Amino acid sequence: MVYIACDHGGLDLKRAVIQKLEGEGEKVTDLGTDSLDSVDYPDYGIAVAERVAKEQGARGIVICKTGVGMSICANKVKGIRCGLCFTPEMGKLCREHNNANVLALGAGNTDIETALKIVDAFLKTEFAGGRHEKRVGKIISYEENNG
Repeated sequence: MVYIACDHGGLDLKRAVIQKLEGEGEKVTDLGTDSLDSVDYPDYGIAVAERVAKEQGARGIVICKTGVGMSICANKVKGIRCGLCFTPEMGKLCREHNNANVLALGAGNTDIETALKIVDAFLKTEFAGGRHEKRVGKIISYEENNG
């Protein structure tokens, strides 16, 4: 399952991502927004992160103008590791090395073609484990003890 949401600045990119994923048979749940009217991005970023945190194996995609606000919001939810990515390589490595479960995209700084490649890399890459397991474990431990 992929949960996706955007604010008004990410609507066109969100629609393109949904069209791609559904066209590939991926199950997608759209948590909004559905218009260009100004909205508060935390409402949408947190909604996706909460759903991903509660559902084993779920992934999330959050989109705003820069991707920064959405990534900050998503990372406030316990159990979320959200990476803001600008290249397909970043999309791959945030999964492979960091076991990220939410992807943030900036609609104002990433063209649709590149964004779709990032999404592809993010969703098709598995966590490598190994030496990365210990590092991600330290993040999880900190969160558990200081959250």
